[in-house]
Amino acid sequence: MRAITRIILVAVFGLCAGPSAMIHAGSPAVLKRADSFLGIHFDFHAGRDCDQVGKNVTPEMVGYIIDQVQPDYIQCDCKGHPGLSSYPTKVGYPAPGFVLDPLRIWRDVTASRGVALYVHYSGVLDAEAVRQHPEWAVVGADGERGGSGQRVTSVYGPYVDRLLIPQIKELIDIYGIDGAWIDGECWGTERDWSPGVLRRFTGETGISSIPREPDDPNWDAFSDFCRDGFRNYLDHYVTVLHEHEPDFQIASNWAYSSMMPEKPAVKVDFISGDYSPLNSVNSARLEGRVMAQQGLPWDLMAWSFVRDWNASGSHSTKTVAQLKQEAAGVLALGGGFQAYFKQKRDGSIYRWPIPLMKEVAAFCRQRQSLCHRARSVPQIGLVLSTRAYYKRLQKLFSAWHGEMDAFNGILQSLLDSQHVVDIVMEHHLEDDIGRYPLLVWPEWDTIETEFKDRLVDYVREGGRLLVLGARACALFETELGIELDGEPETRVNGLEHNHWIANIRSARQRIRLLNETVPLGRVFEQWNMDGPWEPAGSLRRLGRGRIASVCLDLGDKYLNAATTVSRDFLSAVVDTLFPDPVVRVAGSRHVDVTLMRKKGDLMVNLINTAGPHADPTVHVFDDIPVAGPLRISLRLDRRPSSITLEPGSRPCEYTYANGTAALTVPRLELHEILVIQHRKK
Repeated sequence: MRAITRIILVAVFGLCAGPSAMIHAGSPAVLKRADSFLGIHFDFHAGRDCDQVGKNVTPEMVGYIIDQVQPDYIQCDCKGHPGLSSYPTKVGYPAPGFVLDPLRIWRDVTASRGVALYVHYSGVLDAEAVRQHPEWAVVGADGERGGSGQRVTSVYGPYVDRLLIPQIKELIDIYGIDGAWIDGECWGTERDWSPGVLRRFTGETGISSIPREPDDPNWDAFSDFCRDGFRNYLDHYVTVLHEHEPDFQIASNWAYSSMMPEKPAVKVDFISGDYSPLNSVNSARLEGRVMAQQGLPWDLMAWSFVRDWNASGSHSTKTVAQLKQEAAGVLALGGGFQAYFKQKRDGSIYRWPIPLMKEVAAFCRQRQSLCHRARSVPQIGLVLSTRAYYKRLQKLFSAWHGEMDAFNGILQSLLDSQHVVDIVMEHHLEDDIGRYPLLVWPEWDTIETEFKDRLVDYVREGGRLLVLGARACALFETELGIELDGEPETRVNGLEHNHWIANIRSARQRIRLLNETVPLGRVFEQWNMDGPWEPAGSLRRLGRGRIASVCLDLGDKYLNAATTVSRDFLSAVVDTLFPDPVVRVAGSRHVDVTLMRKKGDLMVNLINTAGPHADPTVHVFDDIPVAGPLRISLRLDRRPSSITLEPGSRPCEYTYANGTAALTVPRLELHEILVIQHRKK
């Protein structure tokens, strides 16, 4: 009886639905994603337990969300990783039972209120498609179909044309949705040993010996081939859907992020991702800096709750303070912000957490005019090498086995010393590499010849380059003016800085200094500062610039076993190479600093990163200790007409002498912005 009811409801809903032009007739205009700043996301990944979908979904419910949060857009569920659709689809696989069509309600209310509606749609990951059509699934090296969780479709197969494209066309034509946030994409894609894929690989590359393990010959070539498969899949459906509806807006979750650090080649309309529900502040620091340089509209999604991956079903809602701190890291980099709230199994929402988002939304809106789409002022460029990253990965795109730990540790170490850091890829440095006073090569152990030549030319023309890592220094041995002494060795290194030693167990490359190269830092045998030492790194002039190295690995250890010595030593090396940054902040190590420009004004974002956000034993907290007073100096070519602290337009008293403005911010509760203005001449 339930199945018959569902069929009748689907038919009724289909007859009632009209094309998007009719749905939107007379409705208020909605913002494009490029102009949107604030959103709220809901999903519930409908499964076989969902036999009352729509039962408690009402227009009043959707209106309540809009009234409370005032979002620019809403993203709601339509198909999750299980592959069952939470609306009565005619072309896909609907959930077992419907009382009402929830998507019709979401659409009607958002359209009438001038709020854009996007759907959460699982792309590559679709368990039901794999179950119904095993031939659509990816094939593993062992010949098993379906990949991880028996839910991975092949990007070379018919899934995209037989299900994904027709279903999204249905969503456009019947519901008039504004766009789709496609989940389960690059990070869900796996290498595919399907017979047809292997024939294609051999035909395109001439390689007949098929690798099955990472140590096999041609593993990198096969991995690159499979990545191309995803790129072609993405380009195909984006192109077809844009041809079908040019105004339809698409993001592929985590495409062109740290998981897929490439030049955007597919015409996605925006970049987005949901950062880690745990250690979220550091996740936002990394991901925001990657997306901010990619030249496309971007936003990041916080989880409004913590999920304990080791205890299934264990969720705890975060506090207002926690979400504000997570949002601040995104706003300070010029991005948009959204937060994820769960839907119930019938598609309705939990109402009680919505006031939480109301407060967070107000916090974001106070900063929108200052932050949104501001651009960074280049200071330190931390290089995320596309080729070196892919060469390390176990998966095709995502670094879920620690492959980004060293990079992330270096980033956090620099930020914890209040340095202003952008994350740049090779393609960001093609045209104007000289805009960065300092570039850092952070423990990558492989480099393409063309890019190395570009870096060396950059130094010779006056740039400054810091090479970090035991194996990375071998890539620049000649330019660094050093001679390697043996192979890198993992050992306890007694790193000394400012008459203090930290024992850091990591790989170190012994070196001999040549010509006019001078030592940087000292490494002792553990705590024995009276004994012999060896240089931790090197420094020399190269052309009009300078190049330095640290020949031991610091990144992974800082991420997982941080020491003040490691942080302060790296910061001192940076100061040696780059002694004249635009902004310096002193008074607390718990301050993240970004230097931005918007409409001609210089802006220094100060984010309080104190509190246990990175402590895995603390899931929810509400106490972020106040930082400050903060002493700030700004290197400016002329006296500013005003310096204010925002939000609130609070005038700051400052002194100005010898090209430097100095001031004090008495306290930093969470996120404040110094706005430096110069009157036009």
